[in-house]
Amino acid sequence: MREVDVVDWASLSDQDLLERRISTLGLQLEVTALEPLIKQLYDELSAKGLVFHPPCHIGDEWFVPIGIPAIFIPFFLVHDRLRALERAMMLEVEGGTPEWFMKLMRHEAAHAYSYAYQLQRKKKWQQIFGRTSREGTPTTYRPRPFSRSYVMHLEDWYAQSHPDEDFAETFAVWLTPGVDWRKDYAGWRALRKLEYVEELMRSLAGSPPVHQPPHRVAEYNCLNVKLKTYYARKRKLYEDAYPDFYDADLRQLFVAPTGIKASAYLQRRRRRLLNAVCQWTNEKKFRVNQLLARLTRRCDELGLHVLNDDPQQDFRVSAFITTLVMNYLFTGKFKRTK
Repeated sequence: MREVDVVDWASLSDQDLLERRISTLGLQLEVTALEPLIKQLYDELSAKGLVFHPPCHIGDEWFVPIGIPAIFIPFFLVHDRLRALERAMMLEVEGGTPEWFMKLMRHEAAHAYSYAYQLQRKKKWQQIFGRTSREGTPTTYRPRPFSRSYVMHLEDWYAQSHPDEDFAETFAVWLTPGVDWRKDYAGWRALRKLEYVEELMRSLAGSPPVHQPPHRVAEYNCLNVKLKTYYARKRKLYEDAYPDFYDADLRQLFVAPTGIKASAYLQRRRRRLLNAVCQWTNEKKFRVNQLLARLTRRCDELGLHVLNDDPQQDFRVSAFITTLVMNYLFTGKFKRTK
């Protein structure tokens, strides 16, 4: 990235920067803070005797195209100014710390290896992880939080969402330096999966990929759009309609006839509630923040109040919002079922 290119847009206000097309920002992975992290992934693979280093490109999100052994890294991680914009628009930056970045890289590397060596076609792979398909990972699934059949690597019990993700999560745990997975997963059914990945990767040591189809990077990203369009689409993915279904719940939560307005209470405690709920549910901050905003507005419309000296109020509200968010994870809807 030429310095002149950066200076051209890095000092712009959010409003002006949002008018820029992502493809015109001159972004590249070389000579950035991401380059040594990518090298770290390659070093970890080499330490296991694996010679295939998945090529990395800039995309609009974290992904490996179906059938293509290449990793796409979100554009907003390439420059601090874009990270700041991402945080302003979405409240968090996925992969924004070196530790988080590497967890995602190891996961995506597994998908790249799966395609490069056609692993999902192997009979034993299918016996261990299940049959896969060209369908993507579902947006919702019903995880079993206490299951010992799956490893724990990324959030939301992601290994349980799809056979491909089960393999990717298992591979990522296996690859992570310093992890004693035999000890950590002793007595778990997931240990059999880890042992299979160990066996499988040993068989691939020193072997070049068997499948590296030609591809055009431009076919797998959507960077020829303005930043404002990108964020309008991204934010819409995390917005939901909330019916008056919650009125009874809110009236039960905020029963005081007078006192502090419930909406003011929620506004003052928004950050504390947001952090607590996201910590324990692993849901995106943007989505939880949208839920809190809508509940706050509804409390104001209903004229609800809360007692000033109720020490249990924070606990009750956190539990209520956590319940809604977990229901979303299981069903795809915040609305509870009766």
